[in-house]
Amino acid sequence: MRQLNRLNQFQRLWQPSSGAPQQITVAELAERCFCSERHVRTLLRQAQDAGWLTWQAQSGRGKRGTLTFQVTPEALRNDMMEQALTQGQQQNALELAQLNAPELRALLHPFLGGQWQNNTPTLRIPYYRPLDSLHPGFLPGRAEQHLAGQIFSGLTRFGTESDEPIGDLAHHWEVSPDGLRWHFYIRSTLHWHNGDPVDTAQLHRRLEMLLALPALRKLFASVEQIEVTHAQCLTFTLTKPDFWLAHRLASYCSVLAHPDNVTLGTGPFRLKIFEPELVRLESHNRYHLSHPLLQAIEFWITPQLFEQDLGTSCRHPVQIAIGEPDELRKLRLVSDSISLGFCYLTLRKSSCLTAAQAQKIIALIHHSSLMETLPLDENLITPTHELLPGWDIPVTQDAPEVAFPSALTLVYHLPVELHTMAEQLRLALEKLGCKLTLLFHDAKTWDGCEALASADLMMGDRLIGEAPEYTLEQWLRCDSLWAQVLSDEQYAELKQTLDTVQSQKQPLARHAALKHVFQELMENAVLTPLFNYQYKISAPPGVNGIRLNARGWFEFTEAWLPASSAS
Repeated sequence: MRQLNRLNQFQRLWQPSSGAPQQITVAELAERCFCSERHVRTLLRQAQDAGWLTWQAQSGRGKRGTLTFQVTPEALRNDMMEQALTQGQQQNALELAQLNAPELRALLHPFLGGQWQNNTPTLRIPYYRPLDSLHPGFLPGRAEQHLAGQIFSGLTRFGTESDEPIGDLAHHWEVSPDGLRWHFYIRSTLHWHNGDPVDTAQLHRRLEMLLALPALRKLFASVEQIEVTHAQCLTFTLTKPDFWLAHRLASYCSVLAHPDNVTLGTGPFRLKIFEPELVRLESHNRYHLSHPLLQAIEFWITPQLFEQDLGTSCRHPVQIAIGEPDELRKLRLVSDSISLGFCYLTLRKSSCLTAAQAQKIIALIHHSSLMETLPLDENLITPTHELLPGWDIPVTQDAPEVAFPSALTLVYHLPVELHTMAEQLRLALEKLGCKLTLLFHDAKTWDGCEALASADLMMGDRLIGEAPEYTLEQWLRCDSLWAQVLSDEQYAELKQTLDTVQSQKQPLARHAALKHVFQELMENAVLTPLFNYQYKISAPPGVNGIRLNARGWFEFTEAWLPASSAS
């Protein structure tokens, strides 16, 4: 980047004297800037024309001239960044932002949150980590799952008023009386983000590609074939009834990218920039449903802003905006809720851990102050009292006659709060004569975890988006965890039970049957939830339409900025 190179060269000139006037030769300056004497003269002339310094040369080779500085590198960097931000050159600004956290925070304040930039309503979100690529299929991160739903569309989608799916790319669907033939009727006015019309055959190709993925093959195990039975109709033929099918197609993992370009979708926002420092979405003006009220959404990947000494956690931040310095005190909580998703413990029965001992460990967790005393940030988590609303955790009584095992192994993955939970459990069991060995799998899922095959206890995080009952069914069907926790016979029985559950046509009957499955897992000490997160979104004045959704994010299509925010 040219501006950053000019700034770096200026710093090389300025640094030896910390800005004091210098008596120096052109040859010495060229050596300091790692360039030729001819090039350093050009640099000096350009810097002088810009008002950064003055250079008074002395005639004669080897004579010392006088170099006087008019600005500091810090002031120059700030001016360059402000100019880049004002001109909408976000990447240039972030490349220039090689500042420590307080300086960066002070400089970025006026440009984060909601802004009308060049008559374009834009929402800028500071984020604490780079985003993973939005590849088709399952995505481990909450932010990535949410983005997939903003950029891509599925045949169906989850609405805001009900957990039952509604039409998306398909305006409606029909199911045969036996539940084995599903006809999805495709809208005729669909367009990809590049402006090309959507062909039903393209959707068919992408669906076939999705079903070739092992995890998605598990999810759609009942699908025998997909056909284009009409120019605007896709027909699914099943081997057994599956009344979760419309839910499966509405899940973020089933959204449909262009078959020849995985970044091209049909959702309300198109992906304009996807870089480690910046992700930019722009509204899709040919979107087939209600158009977004914002023109652009930007994720500014600025982990420096989330350092602990600044008072913001980088663990689960859903801080969507930072206002101007004099507005920070007005930053308001606009939405909060306790997540339906939860961190959990699963227990494998073996010669090392009996059913009675597993029950004793669960009783230790839920009937002691273990979770209430976790040294975590205030209001970050809350102990789980029910798996889902109305799905109570069975009361497990301690059995004094049952001894704890002498040694156990626990493997756990992210989020980082499970570091604390694992250590607290280790200390609690150590006091009771049980040595707990901790193994950390540095990921958000169990994929590639070799320790999973031999561990006695496993702790992880179960994200739940829309349609919580369906999400839990998807977890049992697709997560590699269950094939390891359960014996071969138990796992085969679980899959058969899930097939029976999905054949229930009425939603209430399916939900009740699935609740019974989880009730048995909890009663048999195979699974117990630990705690939920408390999702929060704060925004400065002038950012409206923020409504927390099930993933702890907000619907980008509903956010808006009033005209009074224009600058």
